[in-house]
Amino acid sequence: MTGYYDDLETRSADQRAADLARDLPALIGHALEKAPAMAEHLAGVNPSDIRDRAALAKLPVLRKSELAAKQAERPPFGGFAAVTPTGIRHVFQSPGPIYEPGGDARDWWRGGRQLHAAGIGQGDLVQNCFSYHLTPAGMMFESAARAVGASVLPAGTGQTELQARAMADCGVTAYTGTPDYLKVILDKAAEMGLDVSSVKKACVGGGALFPSLRQEYADRGIACLQGYGTADLGSIAYESPGPDGEIEGMIVDEGVLVEIVRPGTGDPVPEGEVGEVLVTTFNRDYPLIRFATGDMSAVLAGVSPCGRTNLRIKGWMGRADQTTKIKGMFVRPEQVAELAKRHPQIAKLRVIATREGEADAMTVKVETAEGEGFAAKVAESVAAVLKLKGRVELVPPGSLPNDGKVIEDARSYD
Repeated sequence: MTGYYDDLETRSADQRAADLARDLPALIGHALEKAPAMAEHLAGVNPSDIRDRAALAKLPVLRKSELAAKQAERPPFGGFAAVTPTGIRHVFQSPGPIYEPGGDARDWWRGGRQLHAAGIGQGDLVQNCFSYHLTPAGMMFESAARAVGASVLPAGTGQTELQARAMADCGVTAYTGTPDYLKVILDKAAEMGLDVSSVKKACVGGGALFPSLRQEYADRGIACLQGYGTADLGSIAYESPGPDGEIEGMIVDEGVLVEIVRPGTGDPVPEGEVGEVLVTTFNRDYPLIRFATGDMSAVLAGVSPCGRTNLRIKGWMGRADQTTKIKGMFVRPEQVAELAKRHPQIAKLRVIATREGEADAMTVKVETAEGEGFAAKVAESVAAVLKLKGRVELVPPGSLPNDGKVIEDARSYD
């Protein structure tokens, strides 16, 4: 693999800002006109006012629960798609169930960019082990391989002996699928006495690529990189090695805009702070705006050593849905956010559920420079917002962990 996928990857900051000022109003105007549920969600928004990240951050967050509710009222896409089921190539079903459209335009899910970064392209035969059944992952990577000129063995999931045999017989050079399934195939091939040394590249997703597993693949002569995407949004971010093979986080795809926000809110967090991933996709068929993935990540400072200039994130860092039941009552991140809004003196707070004897206990740790008298005021708000009583503990600013958690369940379930 040489060069970049296209010129978008190396734009200057000024060029990116100018392009965003052009593309954001056009996207929002299109969504208001063509996607009735999005028009309802963004009622009163003037597209020409949304020209940068700061303006975008004032728009409401779209959560998957709202997507599911609208799909139940207006199947299959809930009015969020700008196409009808008969005006699109595929209709997919993900757990929930949630339905997603799938188009046949070139690189519709934008996965080609991450395959290119992984060195996959013309002359490669990709064994695609993502599922082709109901969910879109198989077709996402099929489309990506087509975009970079690679051939595909549409293997899907399961039937490991047949997978190993096909890998050896066909001289497969690259793998796409979940991180651990490649090892299953390689081990099965070794057990069967098959030569699968032709596999030199892998692009994985749908689960964590642990460092030890990446190293095992490297020891077998396979360069394994990972991408991050969802069925609703397609590719969101991907790894790209620098000149010396170093990998620093994930580069955001050029077809989306990513924000990292405080869980339960739509408020962007400072660079480096862990928060929930929101994505705005410029897919004209399915223009989701400020869609909450439920995943956690953080923005990395600087530019990738590979030369691509887009925003970088640390990758998947857990789930943002921290809803926890305490004393029989659900405590949600949105409620914790409401507590913070009531007291501007709060830098950060964290609700911690524990056990005292055989009963639930709740402590609210509050980062603030205020004195002890402030704790009583926060306690009143805790009772009003959470409908629960608990201890309020004031802690110095910067003392709470930077892990994106606003609710911690510290109870033992063993």
